[in-house]
Amino acid sequence: MIFKNILYALGLVATVVASPVRAEDSKMATAILAGGCFWCVQTDMEELSGVSKVVSGYSGGTIPNPTYENYHDQIDGYEPHVEVVEVTYDPAKISYDKLLDYYFRHIDPTDGGGQFCDRGPAYRPVIYYANDAEKAAAEAKKAEVARVLGAAVEVDVLPARTFWPAEDYHQDYHSKNPVRYKYYRWGCGRDQRVQQLWGGK
Repeated sequence: MIFKNILYALGLVATVVASPVRAEDSKMATAILAGGCFWCVQTDMEELSGVSKVVSGYSGGTIPNPTYENYHDQIDGYEPHVEVVEVTYDPAKISYDKLLDYYFRHIDPTDGGGQFCDRGPAYRPVIYYANDAEKAAAEAKKAEVARVLGAAVEVDVLPARTFWPAEDYHQDYHSKNPVRYKYYRWGCGRDQRVQQLWGGK
């Protein structure tokens, strides 16, 4: 959050509000995942074979039409959101189980207080399930990861709520602002911590 706020203060981003959307292709499936900064999660998930689209956004709360300025605010009568990505993938090419395996190996599943340098509930890791089968798969994967790491897994498994796409300037931020993105990711220590956790496992 600190690094992103610095970039925001320098005027390197601009606000465009988007409307909620869902994948309409019946042959494709979607998954909503939270793993800290959505710039980074989007970048990682786009590299996975079988994934056709990844959109950064907000979910998990009840604030309508959230923006980057208010999605995590404490507003009377509403629940704040979490930074998430909506992953559209082809189940014929990659299973939900394999998708979750990849997700876990690109976050710190032992940290429920945020991810890497981004702290607080807006950055906590969450798997949002759409049905009982996804819930069971997510819980099973959590147990598997706990055995592999030999540590408690602090990833929440919660029912999916409305997904709200983030502003355009957040989408594919790594492509639009490669230098700033690399500086943020390096400064946040994301890859260093992932390697420390998962290297050789």
